[in-house]
Amino acid sequence: MNKNNGAVISLPSEREILVTRTFDAPRELVFRAHTDPQLIPLWWGPRSTTTIVDKMDVRPGGEYRFIHRSDDGSEVVFHGEFREIVAPQRLVQTSAMEGMPGFLLETLSFEEHGGKTTLTVLDDCPTQEVRDAVLASGMEEGMNESYDRLTDLLAQQSPAAG
Repeated sequence: MNKNNGAVISLPSEREILVTRTFDAPRELVFRAHTDPQLIPLWWGPRSTTTIVDKMDVRPGGEYRFIHRSDDGSEVVFHGEFREIVAPQRLVQTSAMEGMPGFLLETLSFEEHGGKTTLTVLDDCPTQEVRDAVLASGMEEGMNESYDRLTDLLAQQSPAAG
């Protein structure tokens, strides 16, 4: 179990990655930040990249494709398909990084207690090798930086910030 910037990462099985982070915002705001194509570029990805939402059709069967572009023009592309959407409690989607083997099945759960939202992300990888490749890809650092950016965005959108 690692604790970085508020996120807790654990490996519940040889194929799974479990991430938990609590945000000081209502779950409707946290959920919307994950499903609004206008908000994704404001938080998703490292600060050193520009995130472009190439495609985002938020409905079961709808696809998404996000491009992280660095200043030098290099790109990393993530894509997948939404499988289940239960606003504002749950998202189930596939996820893949172009150039990496296999798709993950991601289940995002949003639970609110006392105005704070705990986001739980369970990544189910097709094999242990894929799980290990995801972990070795810089996923933890990128995720923590993204969640720090999301924390900043949520603070701006919170009713208390108004």
